[in-house]
Amino acid sequence: MRKSSILTLLLAVSTLLSFTAKADTQKVSLMLDWFVNPNHGPIVIAQQRGYFEAQGLKVDIQEPADPSLPAKLVAAGNVDLAITYQPSLIIDIAEGLPLVRSATLIATPLNTLMVLDNGKIDSLKALKGKKIGIAISGSEEAIIGKMLATVDVEYKDVDIINVGWALSSSLASGKVDAIWGGLRNFETNQLALEGFTAKAYFPEEHGVPAYDELIFVANANKYDANMINAFNAAIEQATIYIVNHPQQAWEEFVSYAPDTLNNELNKRAWRDTLTRFALRPAAIDLKRYDDYAQFMFDNKLIKRLPKAKNYMPIFE
Repeated sequence: MRKSSILTLLLAVSTLLSFTAKADTQKVSLMLDWFVNPNHGPIVIAQQRGYFEAQGLKVDIQEPADPSLPAKLVAAGNVDLAITYQPSLIIDIAEGLPLVRSATLIATPLNTLMVLDNGKIDSLKALKGKKIGIAISGSEEAIIGKMLATVDVEYKDVDIINVGWALSSSLASGKVDAIWGGLRNFETNQLALEGFTAKAYFPEEHGVPAYDELIFVANANKYDANMINAFNAAIEQATIYIVNHPQQAWEEFVSYAPDTLNNELNKRAWRDTLTRFALRPAAIDLKRYDDYAQFMFDNKLIKRLPKAKNYMPIFE
């Protein structure tokens, strides 16, 4: 065979293999819970380092126009996966939405009851008769009430004020004495950058069951188990890389969108989020979910008590 014929054959084989690889790549739509931020580190790193691609996936990362919609879009079959919160998933399941939890992203609570560390509020008990700012009405009576009950203060003894998304500024300005919903990896750092030192009271240390802050969900009726397993493998690989190489991972993370990600707040939040990522994203803990569902049911946040085994499948 002539040399030119061999080269032509090799080129044809290479083209065929490339075409086959592309044909075998599965497209996956992923709706985040919010705009890209350090909470999404493993997702971005999996994208940037080619871990999704190595698993045969082409992941389309989308940011929601409305943060309340991602899980609903999955339930409606409009996107393949979405990020939501464990408490939100339990509410959605109790209301009959066809969802399953497919993995965990952030494995600890991030919400806190936060005050300024200026000597005025030196304990939860000192919040009696004070103003607490919240961003969204819903579960604050159950959670704040439970936390206060551990120090013999009743929920009716505090004044709840809806301050919208102005949590940090409301606390810094003295409009409120405390805020519920300030994240331990963001609001603490945002206040610090503005010259204020914050002190956080953690719900899981004051009577509220621990829960997974951010999780992935899929449609219960049409999920693709093979895709989910491949996706989870890429997320786990990315998480391990982040833990082993936090500085290098930070640099690769901000390269995803340097204009919006490369700032001091995100840099500090990245540092404080590293220990929160789920090292085993696909791992299942039914009791953890059932315990929190029971807490929600007991506090009338849900009318029906779902069982975790029914919405936390093993993907086979």
